[in-house]
Amino acid sequence: MRITRRMLLLAAVFALIASACGSDSDSADEGSGGESSLDELNVAYFLEWPTPNQFEQAEGLYADELGVPVNWSDFGTGVEMSAAMASGDIDIAYSQGLVPFVNAVSAGQDLKMVAVAVSYAENDNCVARTDLGISRDNAADLNGATVSVPLGTVAHYKMLKSMQFMGVDTDSFDIKNLDPAEGAAALQGGEVDMACGWGGGLQRMLEAGNTLMTGTEMEDEIGLKVFDIISVTAEFAAEHPDVVQQFIEVTEEANRAWDSDPDSRIAGIVAESNMDEASALGQLDTFSFPDTSAQLSDSWFGKDVPTFMNEVADLFVAEGALESKLDDYGATIDTSFLEKMG
Repeated sequence: MRITRRMLLLAAVFALIASACGSDSDSADEGSGGESSLDELNVAYFLEWPTPNQFEQAEGLYADELGVPVNWSDFGTGVEMSAAMASGDIDIAYSQGLVPFVNAVSAGQDLKMVAVAVSYAENDNCVARTDLGISRDNAADLNGATVSVPLGTVAHYKMLKSMQFMGVDTDSFDIKNLDPAEGAAALQGGEVDMACGWGGGLQRMLEAGNTLMTGTEMEDEIGLKVFDIISVTAEFAAEHPDVVQQFIEVTEEANRAWDSDPDSRIAGIVAESNMDEASALGQLDTFSFPDTSAQLSDSWFGKDVPTFMNEVADLFVAEGALESKLDDYGATIDTSFLEKMG
């Protein structure tokens, strides 16, 4: 895989994470032994990524339930969310990709995964430009292609695994580290042969190309589990467990309210996701939101998630994106908040 200048951004993010770990530990020690007040809560989320809790976001219900102002900041990738948590700008990342989380904790960042946000096998994929005539049957024709993908994300992981599964030499790719919106523009402009991403960016990619495998095929044939999580800094979880608990509870109530009455909630979701109603509903049809009991089962945190995290780390070590991995990724998962809701 040829290294481009923008690929070095991933290394820079990991360097920021590593340098922040020492200061995080120091501040946690200083804050221990007494209760600390919280003036505001800073939450990361994605635009063009409609989720049920955006109704509560639009109505200010998180602030009402938590008793503090909630600042919602949109990010382009989960890697950017990790960097913002490392710098102290973000307390909770909602719908952070699993892969950015794995890469961050592997690099030394002290984060905790506290819940599943959304599962979305069909809403994260790679799209080959239409005029190339690429399909699953001739996927090897992509050898040497120029590919846009946000590095260190679920899209990056899926690209590597699916392309290798189809016999494509991913080491031959000229990688451009572009977020989904940038990747869609590059694909439509003919600047790249294939673009990978999610959400609104993926929908615009599909206007200029086609996928080689469906999300369901990747899940069934390769075993790719695609989901986002709710993550927090370990320091914040230790100092403000009640806030984390309430945030997860409001989110779970939002998910179940969407299941029972989507019509009354879609306007708020549209407003906060920055999408039109048809596009938002189209994406929501590809999402699922596992409930508390499901998340605590072996299919999620009980067994499969820590196993999958280990597999993700193995791949990124092999690809050179990570220098090393953790011995136990289960230690980065904190199910105590979900267990209190059981």
